[in-house]
Amino acid sequence: MSEKPRKPLTKYRGVVSRESGDQTIRVVLDYLTRHPKYGKILKRSTVAHVHDADKQAKVGDVVEICKCRPLSKTKNWRLIRVIESK
Repeated sequence: MSEKPRKPLTKYRGVVSRESGDQTIRVVLDYLTRHPKYGKILKRSTVAHVHDADKQAKVGDVVEICKCRPLSKTKNWRLIRVIESK
């Protein structure tokens, strides 16, 4: 049997807000959404707990992350690369 090709990873860009734990960082993902009734553009954010095995990201860095299998109770993301260092 031939293997199915993997679907490409969806990458997200965010800013590191905190280094929490040994190999964990918290990344804030900002996005814009439209209010369902009034149509105003609203700024929203999501906090993701990200696995950083090499401890290369610091607070304030812009990073690229992607979804992965659950690594702990709250950690479902992993760090791909640091885009911009502070």
